[in-house]
Amino acid sequence: MTTRAQQEYDVVVVGSGAGGLATAVTAAHHGLKVAVLERADVCGGATAWSGGWMWAPGNPLARADGIREDTGEFRRYLRAALGGDYEPERVDGFLAAAPEMVRFFHERTALKFVPGTKICDIYGDLPGAGTGHRSVAPEPADLRELGDDVARILRRQLYETSFLGLGVMAGPDLAAFLAASRGNLRGLAHASRRVTRHLLDLATKRRGMQLVNGTALVGRLLRSALDLGVDIRVSAPVTELVHEDGRVTGVVASTSDGPLRLVAARGVVLAAGGFPRDPKRRKELFPHGDTHWTLTPATADGAGIGLGEQAGGRLRTDLASPAAWCPVSLVPYRNGRTGVFPHIMDRAKPGSIGVLRDGRRFVNEANGYYDYVSALLAATPPGETAEAWQIADARFVRRYPLGMAKPLPVPLFPYLRSGYLKRGRTLEELARKCGIDPAGLVATVEEFNKGARRGEDPAFGRGSSPFNRYGGDQSVTPNPSLAPLEKGPFYAVRIVPGSFGTFAGLATDARARVLGERDQPIPGLYAVGNDQASVMGGHYPAGGINLGPAMTFGWIAARDLAGIDSEVAA
Repeated sequence: MTTRAQQEYDVVVVGSGAGGLATAVTAAHHGLKVAVLERADVCGGATAWSGGWMWAPGNPLARADGIREDTGEFRRYLRAALGGDYEPERVDGFLAAAPEMVRFFHERTALKFVPGTKICDIYGDLPGAGTGHRSVAPEPADLRELGDDVARILRRQLYETSFLGLGVMAGPDLAAFLAASRGNLRGLAHASRRVTRHLLDLATKRRGMQLVNGTALVGRLLRSALDLGVDIRVSAPVTELVHEDGRVTGVVASTSDGPLRLVAARGVVLAAGGFPRDPKRRKELFPHGDTHWTLTPATADGAGIGLGEQAGGRLRTDLASPAAWCPVSLVPYRNGRTGVFPHIMDRAKPGSIGVLRDGRRFVNEANGYYDYVSALLAATPPGETAEAWQIADARFVRRYPLGMAKPLPVPLFPYLRSGYLKRGRTLEELARKCGIDPAGLVATVEEFNKGARRGEDPAFGRGSSPFNRYGGDQSVTPNPSLAPLEKGPFYAVRIVPGSFGTFAGLATDARARVLGERDQPIPGLYAVGNDQASVMGGHYPAGGINLGPAMTFGWIAARDLAGIDSEVAA
């Protein structure tokens, strides 16, 4: 391939999600000349569509709040949660570096964090499980302050997880919006301010300017990178890696002016987002992979992993699960587009249950999103469509979201008209509209209601863990996760398997170096984010176990490339 005159850098990063940008910012901070090449015409990848939370136990924000947990507790929890998929060297590298990663970005860059003081680890019955302070999220940001250069290349908020494009942050912000639906004056005032400002931004700027969640994380990382002189290029897919004397020394990228060779004197970092959009790999590795829906951009098609394999890297598929499962519903639009909505918090709210076509429950709905889909896949016979229905009564839908359908004062008729939301005056009528066995659904609801009135769930133990109760409604007693389904009409949303991205990825060591067939590092080649096989071994022990390791191993890789403190990451 004929290329234009080459350009020289110390580090070239392929991809602009959390892992890639964390690598770029850290490397540039340590004096390296860095380029970031993004295949899409905007930056952020799946990170920009995420909640932005990252699991980083032992972080300095927790310590500032007086919480000092021993690293042994984090290790103990992960040993119990990951079982035989626990990798001591990589886990130790992550746990040692995560607090320092948070400290670096919080104190030395434009990325500021807020603490997850009440966010619990998912499996509260396991030894070492935490009940808060192990997670951090990006502080909300104003796009005006981040600058036009950031606005031009920042991926927008996923519409399905917003209100007319307005993102709502988990925690006090979300609590205020939910309180507004119940007529709480303070909640109404907060929601009114946020929505009014957003509508003004849409009218004057033609986009939302209040950044929360993943867009705040990416926006702040982009600001940090640009301030440090990182060369960020969009619409620049990498087509090959350059090798010299057994070492990866650069890349060839496709640009509007033709192929361009970029020298990477110290190394190349793959951070292109894994392969959830690759139908061939998905069909091979995912249960029901041919009908899978993912919350990732189209560019997350395995291109980065393919580059790593061509260089001799080994794709690991021996993890407990190939992907970070999430239950999703499909949102039909008048223009023919189908949106994908992730069911994160609504399942845990009191007054709703998940059932299969036979009308029976199959899971503790308030457990993690990964567990919901795992149970759905396990309950679906081979050859049948994996689907469930989330059922709720009239009180629920006016008080909480049911998927894309919003609570009061937002009307339900658009969702009913499109067919996204089903409604029946009775449970039997609802069941017939959804293709659910009517007798099975009625029997399930009757049995569920008996326990729910007492605050108990004998079948699945819903509300028995701190994680369950945190996701519920603290105003509901005696169990914030449970309420009977009694008041008609009744509603339902169809649920299908989805994911936040892949767990399977390139084999790496504790320094994020890509490993070959004999587990020897490939000189000059690193992988972070979803291009790297998950350090969690295909398990989902806590929210934020994608972004936390992505940022941490990006920080580790950059320091290794800069020759700084390699032993910290080892």
